[in-house]
Amino acid sequence: MPQPKYKLLVILAFFSIYVIWGSTYLWNKIAVGELAPFMLAGIRFVTAGLLIFGIAKLSGISLKITKKQLLNTAFTGFLFLTFGNGLAVWALKYIDSGFAALEISAQPLVVLLLMLILQGKKIQPMSMIGVFLGMIGVYLLVSQKEVVSQENSIVGMIMIFTCMLCWAYGSLFVGKADLPKSYLVNTAYQMITGGGMLLLGSVLIGEPWLAPSQWSSSVHFSMLALIFFGGIVAFTSFNFLLRTVSPEKVATSTYVNPIIAIILGWYFLDEQITEQSILAAVILLTGVYFINTKKKLVLFSRFRK
Repeated sequence: MPQPKYKLLVILAFFSIYVIWGSTYLWNKIAVGELAPFMLAGIRFVTAGLLIFGIAKLSGISLKITKKQLLNTAFTGFLFLTFGNGLAVWALKYIDSGFAALEISAQPLVVLLLMLILQGKKIQPMSMIGVFLGMIGVYLLVSQKEVVSQENSIVGMIMIFTCMLCWAYGSLFVGKADLPKSYLVNTAYQMITGGGMLLLGSVLIGEPWLAPSQWSSSVHFSMLALIFFGGIVAFTSFNFLLRTVSPEKVATSTYVNPIIAIILGWYFLDEQITEQSILAAVILLTGVYFINTKKKLVLFSRFRK
């Protein structure tokens, strides 16, 4: 009996990181148009973390963790949220939401390369093809005149790449770190520590703060969606999957995220979709498929025999 329920949880968790996270690009793009990026992300995560604490408490789950677990959750909160998400939100001030999602679709490539560098994991022939295609796709994406000509677009692209490095390293770290067994508690501590560091950073760099009464209705809706769906539902699902399946499988959310982000950005924000972006997306996602597929390269297998 427990097995079907467990499989259903995994399926729902993948749906969350596929579809819900794909829509967060739109919500963040709308909100960052009025709010400072670190303030926006900090309020989002601290609020979501406190709400998750409340859910855990009402569910009878203990909130106690060891000192080592607290340090580990704070470190992962920094990697995923303070640095990883904070810079991504900031980058959306300079680049389109769909473009950001496409660039981040190369995440499995970064995870694979870090696994090679840090863990000595060999790159399989199919994955090597994926890396090659991924590099071509990224080049086609970032070399577009329509993108490069935008003010500070290079800065935005560098920010996104830095976020990818943080998320990739964090994904590998979480797989082996001593973290709270409860996914709710683990997520809550990451959000509160990571969000707290974002708010501190916001104050230190002198970001302007706006009271909620000064926000537009679209920003209010975006913030609620980011807190409840993008934060509580999707991020809890993300932490659950990192502890139950391999990092490469979790990174496959990049198949769907850019498609959702591009469609929503085009429909609601009139973001341009160029032919080169479509070509880059096809090549990039094909590369991601090769990186994550378990199938063997037929010609290589025959050669070895």
